[in-house]
Amino acid sequence: MAINENTTQIDPDIAQSARTLIGQYGDDAAVIATLRAAELAATGNVDSLFFWDSVIELIEDMAEGKAPQDA
Repeated sequence: MAINENTTQIDPDIAQSARTLIGQYGDDAAVIATLRAAELAATGNVDSLFFWDSVIELIEDMAEGKAPQDA
């Protein structure tokens, strides 16, 4: 989850990754993040997969207005 359940704070590394992808790829940011997550899933890298799943979730939340664009 991109937002810490205990503090409702967004992990700064996840937020930075989401902002960077949105800046580079615009509306395709979630697709690019999904491709990266798929690569990690194929290698069995569970920790990194969790990170990228959180990035994808935040990108989608930002696109839907559920998270601030400057998260």
